[in-house]
Amino acid sequence: MKHLLSLNSYHYRRGGSDVVYFEHEALFASLGWQTAHLSMQHPKNLPSPWSRYFIDEIEFGHSYGLLQKVMMAGKVVYSLEARRRLAALLAEFPADVAHVHCIYHHLSPSVLPLLRARGIPVVLTAHDLKVACPAYKMLNRGGVCERCRGGNLLHVVANRCVRDSLAASAVVALESTVARTLGLWRNNVDRIVVPSRFYQRKLQDWGWPAAQLVHIPNYVDASAHRPEPAPGDYFVYFGRLAPEKGVETLIRAAVAARVPLKIAGTGPMESGLRVLAAGQPGIDLLGFVGGDALWNLVRGSRAVVLPSQWYENAPMSVLEAGALGKPVIGANIGGIPELLVEGETGFVFEAGNVQALTQVLSEVRALPRSRLRDMGMAARRHIETTFTRERYRDAMLSLYASLGVGGSLPKDVQDGRPD
Repeated sequence: MKHLLSLNSYHYRRGGSDVVYFEHEALFASLGWQTAHLSMQHPKNLPSPWSRYFIDEIEFGHSYGLLQKVMMAGKVVYSLEARRRLAALLAEFPADVAHVHCIYHHLSPSVLPLLRARGIPVVLTAHDLKVACPAYKMLNRGGVCERCRGGNLLHVVANRCVRDSLAASAVVALESTVARTLGLWRNNVDRIVVPSRFYQRKLQDWGWPAAQLVHIPNYVDASAHRPEPAPGDYFVYFGRLAPEKGVETLIRAAVAARVPLKIAGTGPMESGLRVLAAGQPGIDLLGFVGGDALWNLVRGSRAVVLPSQWYENAPMSVLEAGALGKPVIGANIGGIPELLVEGETGFVFEAGNVQALTQVLSEVRALPRSRLRDMGMAARRHIETTFTRERYRDAMLSLYASLGVGGSLPKDVQDGRPD
Protein backbone atom coordinates (compact mmCIF):
# COMPACT_ATOMS: atom_id res chain seq x y z
CA MET A 1 0.00 0.00 0.00
CA LYS A 2 1.41 3.38 -1.04
CA HIS A 3 1.33 6.57 1.00
CA LEU A 4 0.60 10.02 -0.48
CA LEU A 5 1.33 13.18 1.51
CA SER A 6 -0.38 16.33 0.20
CA LEU A 7 0.83 19.78 1.25
CA ASN A 8 -1.24 22.97 0.81
CA SER A 9 -1.56 26.22 2.76
CA TYR A 10 -5.36 26.01 3.13
CA HIS A 11 -7.44 22.99 4.07
CA TYR A 12 -10.73 24.36 2.79
CA ARG A 13 -12.00 25.18 -0.69
CA ARG A 14 -10.78 28.75 -0.88
CA GLY A 15 -10.06 28.73 -4.62
CA GLY A 16 -9.43 26.53 -7.64
CA SER A 17 -6.02 25.31 -6.45
CA ASP A 18 -7.58 24.10 -3.20
CA VAL A 19 -10.24 22.21 -5.17
CA VAL A 20 -7.45 20.41 -7.06
CA TYR A 21 -5.66 19.66 -3.76
CA PHE A 22 -8.76 18.00 -2.32
CA GLU A 23 -9.75 16.19 -5.51
CA HIS A 24 -6.24 14.83 -6.03
CA GLU A 25 -6.12 13.43 -2.51
CA ALA A 26 -9.62 11.93 -2.83
CA LEU A 27 -8.73 10.34 -6.15
CA PHE A 28 -5.74 8.50 -4.72
CA ALA A 29 -7.67 7.51 -1.62
CA SER A 30 -10.24 5.92 -3.95
CA LEU A 31 -7.39 3.95 -5.56
CA GLY A 32 -6.51 2.43 -2.19
CA TRP A 33 -3.62 4.72 -1.26
CA GLN A 34 -3.15 5.89 2.32
CA THR A 35 -3.25 9.70 2.41
CA ALA A 36 -2.30 12.49 4.79
CA HIS A 37 -2.14 16.29 4.64
CA LEU A 38 -0.01 19.09 6.00
CA SER A 39 -1.62 22.51 6.02
CA MET A 40 -2.29 25.60 8.13
CA GLN A 41 -4.78 25.99 10.96
CA HIS A 42 -7.78 28.05 9.84
CA PRO A 43 -11.34 28.50 11.13
CA LYS A 44 -12.78 27.39 7.77
CA ASN A 45 -10.72 24.19 7.54
CA LEU A 46 -12.47 20.94 6.80
CA PRO A 47 -11.93 18.18 9.38
CA SER A 48 -8.66 16.26 9.08
CA PRO A 49 -7.18 13.48 11.23
CA TRP A 50 -3.82 15.19 10.65
CA SER A 51 -4.81 18.66 11.85
CA ARG A 52 -2.71 18.30 15.01
CA TYR A 53 0.33 18.73 12.75
CA PHE A 54 -0.97 21.83 10.96
CA ILE A 55 1.04 25.02 11.47
CA ASP A 56 -0.33 28.08 13.25
CA GLU A 57 -2.45 30.42 11.17
CA ILE A 58 -0.82 33.22 9.18
CA GLU A 59 -3.13 35.65 7.38
CA PHE A 60 -1.75 38.80 5.76
CA GLY A 61 -5.08 40.59 6.02
CA HIS A 62 -5.23 40.30 9.82
CA SER A 63 -4.10 42.91 12.33
CA TYR A 64 -0.85 41.94 14.03
CA GLY A 65 1.33 43.63 16.62
CA LEU A 66 4.93 44.54 15.76
CA LEU A 67 6.41 41.38 17.31
CA GLN A 68 3.83 39.21 15.59
CA LYS A 69 4.62 40.87 12.26
CA VAL A 70 8.33 40.17 12.68
CA MET A 71 7.66 36.54 13.58
CA MET A 72 5.24 36.18 10.67
CA ALA A 73 7.77 37.63 8.24
CA GLY A 74 10.34 35.10 9.44
CA LYS A 75 7.90 32.25 8.82
CA VAL A 76 7.13 33.52 5.33
CA VAL A 77 10.84 33.46 4.48
CA TYR A 78 11.65 30.11 6.06
CA SER A 79 9.30 28.35 8.48
CA LEU A 80 11.11 26.29 11.08
CA GLU A 81 7.70 25.49 12.57
CA ALA A 82 6.57 23.87 9.32
CA ARG A 83 9.74 21.75 9.22
CA ARG A 84 9.17 20.58 12.80
CA ARG A 85 5.52 19.75 12.15
CA LEU A 86 6.43 17.88 8.96
CA ALA A 87 9.10 15.87 10.75
CA ALA A 88 6.60 14.87 13.42
CA LEU A 89 4.01 13.90 10.80
CA LEU A 90 6.53 11.79 8.87
CA ALA A 91 7.36 9.90 12.06
CA GLU A 92 3.77 8.63 11.96
CA PHE A 93 3.12 8.59 8.22
CA PRO A 94 5.74 6.92 5.96
CA ALA A 95 5.12 8.95 2.81
CA ASP A 96 6.16 7.38 -0.51
CA VAL A 97 5.59 10.62 -2.43
CA ALA A 98 4.85 14.21 -1.45
CA HIS A 99 2.59 16.25 -3.70
CA VAL A 100 2.96 19.96 -3.08
CA HIS A 101 0.32 22.49 -4.05
CA CYS A 102 0.39 26.12 -2.80
CA ILE A 103 2.69 26.26 0.24
CA TYR A 104 4.54 29.57 -0.05
CA HIS A 105 4.01 32.36 2.48
CA HIS A 106 2.53 29.84 4.93
CA LEU A 107 4.25 26.45 5.04
CA SER A 108 7.09 27.98 2.99
CA PRO A 109 9.57 25.98 0.86
CA SER A 110 11.51 25.15 4.06
CA VAL A 111 9.73 21.77 4.03
CA LEU A 112 11.23 20.74 0.71
CA PRO A 113 14.83 19.96 1.81
CA LEU A 114 13.46 17.80 4.64
CA LEU A 115 11.45 15.74 2.16
CA ARG A 116 14.55 15.42 -0.04
CA ALA A 117 16.66 14.35 2.96
CA ARG A 118 14.11 11.63 3.77
CA GLY A 119 14.33 10.32 0.19
CA ILE A 120 10.71 11.20 -0.57
CA PRO A 121 10.07 12.23 -4.22
CA VAL A 122 8.47 15.67 -4.48
CA VAL A 123 5.95 16.65 -7.16
CA LEU A 124 4.73 20.24 -7.34
CA THR A 125 1.59 21.29 -9.17
CA ALA A 126 2.17 24.82 -10.48
CA HIS A 127 -1.21 26.39 -9.83
CA ASP A 128 0.40 29.78 -10.44
CA LEU A 129 3.80 31.16 -11.41
CA LYS A 130 5.46 31.41 -7.99
CA VAL A 131 8.47 29.27 -8.95
CA ALA A 132 9.30 31.97 -11.50
CA CYS A 133 7.72 35.23 -10.28
CA PRO A 134 8.20 36.14 -6.59
CA ALA A 135 4.72 37.70 -6.54
CA TYR A 136 3.35 34.54 -8.26
CA LYS A 137 0.97 36.34 -10.63
CA MET A 138 3.37 38.22 -12.95
CA LEU A 139 1.04 41.12 -12.29
CA ASN A 140 1.15 44.42 -10.44
CA ARG A 141 -0.80 47.69 -10.46
CA GLY A 142 0.63 48.46 -13.89
CA GLY A 143 -0.62 45.21 -15.43
CA VAL A 144 1.20 42.07 -16.53
CA CYS A 145 4.87 42.26 -15.51
CA GLU A 146 7.89 40.04 -16.22
CA ARG A 147 10.65 42.42 -15.08
CA CYS A 148 12.17 39.85 -12.67
CA ARG A 149 12.86 37.42 -15.49
CA GLY A 150 16.45 38.64 -15.65
CA GLY A 151 16.99 37.79 -11.97
CA ASN A 152 16.74 41.23 -10.34
CA LEU A 153 14.12 40.74 -7.64
CA LEU A 154 14.28 44.38 -6.53
CA HIS A 155 11.60 45.00 -9.15
CA VAL A 156 9.15 43.35 -6.73
CA VAL A 157 9.82 46.06 -4.17
CA ALA A 158 10.08 48.97 -6.60
CA ASN A 159 6.72 48.11 -8.18
CA ARG A 160 5.04 47.01 -4.92
CA CYS A 161 3.98 43.80 -6.64
CA VAL A 162 2.42 42.19 -3.55
CA ARG A 163 -0.84 43.78 -2.41
CA ASP A 164 0.54 47.13 -3.61
CA SER A 165 2.37 47.17 -0.27
CA LEU A 166 6.01 48.14 0.17
CA ALA A 167 6.39 46.04 3.33
CA ALA A 168 4.70 42.92 1.95
CA SER A 169 6.64 43.22 -1.31
CA ALA A 170 9.93 43.51 0.59
CA VAL A 171 9.18 40.38 2.63
CA VAL A 172 8.29 38.39 -0.49
CA ALA A 173 11.39 39.64 -2.31
CA LEU A 174 13.51 38.49 0.64
CA GLU A 175 11.71 35.15 0.76
CA SER A 176 12.33 34.56 -2.94
CA THR A 177 15.96 35.64 -2.67
CA VAL A 178 16.54 33.12 0.14
CA ALA A 179 14.72 30.39 -1.80
CA ARG A 180 16.79 31.02 -4.93
CA THR A 181 20.08 31.30 -3.05
CA LEU A 182 19.47 28.01 -1.24
CA GLY A 183 17.92 26.34 -4.30
CA LEU A 184 14.86 25.38 -2.24
CA TRP A 185 12.65 24.89 -5.29
CA ARG A 186 15.12 23.89 -7.99
CA ASN A 187 17.12 21.40 -5.90
CA ASN A 188 14.26 19.70 -4.09
CA VAL A 189 11.38 19.35 -6.56
CA ASP A 190 11.58 16.31 -8.83
CA ARG A 191 8.79 17.23 -11.23
CA ILE A 192 6.50 20.19 -11.78
CA VAL A 193 3.00 19.45 -13.05
CA VAL A 194 1.76 22.25 -15.31
CA PRO A 195 -2.00 22.16 -16.01
CA SER A 196 -1.68 24.41 -19.08
CA ARG A 197 0.62 24.50 -22.08
CA PHE A 198 0.92 28.23 -21.49
CA TYR A 199 2.50 27.66 -18.07
CA GLN A 200 4.75 24.99 -19.52
CA ARG A 201 6.12 27.50 -22.04
CA LYS A 202 6.28 30.34 -19.54
CA LEU A 203 8.29 28.38 -16.96
CA GLN A 204 10.69 27.26 -19.68
CA ASP A 205 11.07 30.91 -20.71
CA TRP A 206 12.07 31.65 -17.11
CA GLY A 207 14.73 28.95 -17.06
CA TRP A 208 13.06 25.76 -15.87
CA PRO A 209 14.31 22.64 -17.71
CA ALA A 210 11.74 21.14 -20.07
CA ALA A 211 12.43 17.67 -18.67
CA GLN A 212 11.30 18.80 -15.23
CA LEU A 213 7.89 19.99 -16.47
CA VAL A 214 4.99 17.61 -17.08
CA HIS A 215 1.77 18.79 -18.70
CA ILE A 216 -1.25 17.23 -16.98
CA PRO A 217 -4.53 19.15 -17.42
CA ASN A 218 -6.93 19.52 -14.51
CA TYR A 219 -10.13 17.51 -14.61
CA VAL A 220 -13.70 17.72 -13.46
CA ASP A 221 -15.95 14.76 -12.78
CA ALA A 222 -18.69 15.54 -15.28
CA SER A 223 -20.87 12.74 -13.93
CA ALA A 224 -21.21 14.70 -10.67
CA HIS A 225 -22.81 17.65 -12.50
CA ARG A 226 -26.24 17.68 -14.08
CA PRO A 227 -26.02 19.74 -17.28
CA GLU A 228 -28.62 22.27 -18.37
CA PRO A 229 -27.82 23.42 -21.92
CA ALA A 230 -31.03 25.44 -22.27
CA PRO A 231 -29.92 29.09 -22.04
CA GLY A 232 -31.19 31.53 -19.44
CA ASP A 233 -31.33 35.30 -19.73
CA TYR A 234 -28.45 36.43 -17.50
CA PHE A 235 -24.67 36.09 -17.61
CA VAL A 236 -22.76 34.88 -14.57
CA TYR A 237 -19.31 35.19 -13.02
CA PHE A 238 -18.30 33.02 -10.08
CA GLY A 239 -14.96 33.26 -8.33
CA ARG A 240 -12.82 35.58 -6.22
CA LEU A 241 -13.38 39.30 -6.40
CA ALA A 242 -9.75 40.29 -6.78
CA PRO A 243 -8.08 42.85 -9.10
CA GLU A 244 -6.57 40.24 -11.41
CA LYS A 245 -9.97 38.65 -12.08
CA GLY A 246 -11.18 41.55 -14.23
CA VAL A 247 -14.63 41.80 -12.64
CA GLU A 248 -14.59 45.60 -12.90
CA THR A 249 -14.12 45.23 -16.66
CA LEU A 250 -17.04 42.79 -16.73
CA ILE A 251 -19.40 45.11 -14.84
CA ARG A 252 -18.59 48.03 -17.13
CA ALA A 253 -19.12 45.85 -20.21
CA ALA A 254 -22.41 44.43 -18.90
CA VAL A 255 -23.70 47.94 -18.23
CA ALA A 256 -22.66 49.08 -21.71
CA ALA A 257 -24.24 46.00 -23.34
CA ARG A 258 -27.34 46.32 -21.15
CA VAL A 259 -27.31 42.66 -20.20
CA PRO A 260 -28.21 41.21 -16.79
CA LEU A 261 -25.22 39.96 -14.80
CA LYS A 262 -24.99 37.95 -11.60
CA ILE A 263 -21.70 37.84 -9.68
CA ALA A 264 -21.08 35.13 -7.06
CA GLY A 265 -18.03 35.47 -4.85
CA THR A 266 -16.18 37.47 -2.26
CA GLY A 267 -12.77 39.07 -2.06
CA PRO A 268 -10.82 42.27 -1.53
CA MET A 269 -12.60 44.17 -4.32
CA GLU A 270 -16.13 43.38 -3.16
CA SER A 271 -16.92 46.76 -1.59
CA GLY A 272 -15.51 48.71 -4.55
CA LEU A 273 -17.43 46.57 -7.03
CA ARG A 274 -20.64 47.14 -5.09
CA VAL A 275 -20.10 50.88 -5.39
CA LEU A 276 -19.47 50.50 -9.14
CA ALA A 277 -22.63 48.42 -9.58
CA ALA A 278 -24.84 50.59 -7.36
CA GLY A 279 -27.85 51.88 -9.24
CA GLN A 280 -27.12 49.82 -12.33
CA PRO A 281 -30.19 47.73 -13.23
CA GLY A 282 -29.56 44.03 -13.70
CA ILE A 283 -26.15 43.91 -11.97
CA ASP A 284 -26.42 41.68 -8.89
CA LEU A 285 -23.55 40.96 -6.51
CA LEU A 286 -24.68 37.91 -4.58
CA GLY A 287 -21.74 37.45 -2.20
CA PHE A 288 -20.66 33.92 -1.40
CA VAL A 289 -22.69 31.21 -3.13
CA GLY A 290 -21.66 27.58 -2.81
CA GLY A 291 -22.75 24.01 -3.33
CA ASP A 292 -25.99 23.27 -5.16
CA ALA A 293 -27.02 26.92 -5.02
CA LEU A 294 -23.96 27.86 -7.09
CA TRP A 295 -24.47 25.09 -9.63
CA ASN A 296 -28.14 26.04 -10.02
CA LEU A 297 -27.10 29.65 -10.55
CA VAL A 298 -24.77 28.56 -13.35
CA ARG A 299 -27.37 26.24 -14.87
CA GLY A 300 -29.82 29.12 -15.12
CA SER A 301 -27.39 31.37 -16.97
CA ARG A 302 -26.92 32.18 -20.64
CA ALA A 303 -23.14 31.89 -20.41
CA VAL A 304 -20.34 32.02 -17.85
CA VAL A 305 -17.87 34.91 -18.17
CA LEU A 306 -14.21 34.71 -17.10
CA PRO A 307 -12.74 38.20 -17.62
CA SER A 308 -9.29 37.60 -16.09
CA GLN A 309 -6.49 40.11 -16.60
CA TRP A 310 -3.54 38.00 -15.45
CA TYR A 311 -1.85 34.85 -16.72
CA GLU A 312 -4.56 32.42 -15.66
CA ASN A 313 -3.42 28.82 -15.61
CA ALA A 314 -6.26 26.33 -16.20
CA PRO A 315 -9.17 27.74 -14.20
CA MET A 316 -11.54 25.16 -12.79
CA SER A 317 -14.49 27.48 -13.38
CA VAL A 318 -14.21 26.91 -17.15
CA LEU A 319 -14.28 23.14 -16.69
CA GLU A 320 -17.15 23.32 -14.20
CA ALA A 321 -19.15 25.57 -16.53
CA GLY A 322 -18.68 23.09 -19.37
CA ALA A 323 -19.71 20.19 -17.17
CA LEU A 324 -22.90 22.11 -16.38
CA GLY A 325 -23.59 22.58 -20.09
CA LYS A 326 -22.73 26.25 -20.37
CA PRO A 327 -20.54 28.05 -22.92
CA VAL A 328 -17.82 30.30 -21.54
CA ILE A 329 -16.80 33.81 -22.59
CA GLY A 330 -13.13 33.95 -21.64
CA ALA A 331 -10.33 36.48 -21.85
CA ASN A 332 -7.59 35.52 -24.31
CA ILE A 333 -4.87 35.41 -21.68
CA GLY A 334 -2.81 32.65 -20.09
CA GLY A 335 -4.22 29.16 -20.42
CA ILE A 336 -7.88 30.16 -20.80
CA PRO A 337 -8.02 29.79 -24.62
CA GLU A 338 -6.68 26.22 -24.31
CA LEU A 339 -9.86 25.20 -22.51
CA LEU A 340 -12.24 26.56 -25.15
CA VAL A 341 -13.06 25.77 -28.76
CA GLU A 342 -13.78 29.21 -30.22
CA GLY A 343 -17.30 29.42 -31.60
CA GLU A 344 -18.15 25.88 -30.50
CA THR A 345 -17.86 25.76 -26.70
CA GLY A 346 -17.29 29.45 -26.03
CA PHE A 347 -15.85 32.77 -27.11
CA VAL A 348 -12.68 34.76 -26.36
CA PHE A 349 -12.06 38.49 -26.16
CA GLU A 350 -9.09 40.76 -25.50
CA ALA A 351 -8.31 40.78 -21.77
CA GLY A 352 -9.08 44.08 -20.07
CA ASN A 353 -10.86 45.53 -23.10
CA VAL A 354 -14.30 46.77 -22.04
CA GLN A 355 -15.38 47.50 -25.60
CA ALA A 356 -14.39 44.03 -26.85
CA LEU A 357 -16.24 42.31 -24.00
CA THR A 358 -19.27 44.55 -24.53
CA GLN A 359 -19.42 43.42 -28.14
CA VAL A 360 -19.21 39.71 -27.25
CA LEU A 361 -21.88 40.04 -24.54
CA SER A 362 -24.17 41.78 -27.04
CA GLU A 363 -23.56 39.10 -29.66
CA VAL A 364 -24.21 36.22 -27.24
CA ARG A 365 -27.38 37.92 -25.99
CA ALA A 366 -28.62 38.03 -29.61
CA LEU A 367 -27.80 34.40 -30.46
CA PRO A 368 -30.75 32.05 -31.01
CA ARG A 369 -31.56 29.81 -28.07
CA SER A 370 -30.99 26.75 -30.26
CA ARG A 371 -27.43 27.88 -31.04
CA LEU A 372 -26.62 28.45 -27.37
CA ARG A 373 -28.14 25.10 -26.44
CA ASP A 374 -25.96 23.37 -29.05
CA MET A 375 -22.90 25.17 -27.68
CA GLY A 376 -23.77 24.09 -24.14
CA MET A 377 -24.05 20.48 -25.25
CA ALA A 378 -20.74 20.77 -27.12
CA ALA A 379 -19.11 22.21 -23.99
CA ARG A 380 -20.33 19.24 -21.98
CA ARG A 381 -18.99 16.76 -24.54
CA HIS A 382 -15.65 18.60 -24.57
CA ILE A 383 -15.32 18.11 -20.81
CA GLU A 384 -16.45 14.48 -20.94
CA THR A 385 -13.86 13.56 -23.58
CA THR A 386 -10.90 15.83 -22.82
CA PHE A 387 -10.71 16.83 -19.15
CA THR A 388 -11.56 13.52 -17.55
CA ARG A 389 -10.78 11.96 -14.21
CA GLU A 390 -9.39 8.88 -15.98
CA ARG A 391 -6.87 10.84 -18.03
CA TYR A 392 -5.71 12.73 -14.96
CA ARG A 393 -5.45 9.52 -12.93
CA ASP A 394 -3.47 7.70 -15.58
CA ALA A 395 -1.08 10.58 -16.14
CA MET A 396 -0.43 11.05 -12.41
CA LEU A 397 0.10 7.33 -11.84
CA SER A 398 2.57 7.29 -14.72
CA LEU A 399 4.38 10.31 -13.32
CA TYR A 400 4.64 8.76 -9.85
CA ALA A 401 5.81 5.48 -11.39
CA SER A 402 8.57 7.34 -13.26
CA LEU A 403 9.83 8.46 -9.84
CA GLY A 404 9.80 4.91 -8.51
CA VAL A 405 6.48 5.21 -6.67
CA GLY A 406 3.62 2.81 -7.17
CA GLY A 407 5.36 -0.11 -8.82
CA SER A 408 4.07 -1.45 -12.13
CA LEU A 409 1.06 0.30 -13.60
CA PRO A 410 -2.34 -1.37 -13.90
CA LYS A 411 -3.03 -2.63 -17.42
CA ASP A 412 -5.72 0.00 -18.10
CA VAL A 413 -3.21 2.74 -17.24
CA GLN A 414 -0.37 1.61 -19.49
CA ASP A 415 -1.27 4.05 -22.28
CA GLY A 416 -1.89 7.01 -19.99
CA ARG A 417 1.63 8.35 -19.66
CA PRO A 418 1.99 12.10 -19.25
CA ASP A 419 3.21 14.08 -22.21
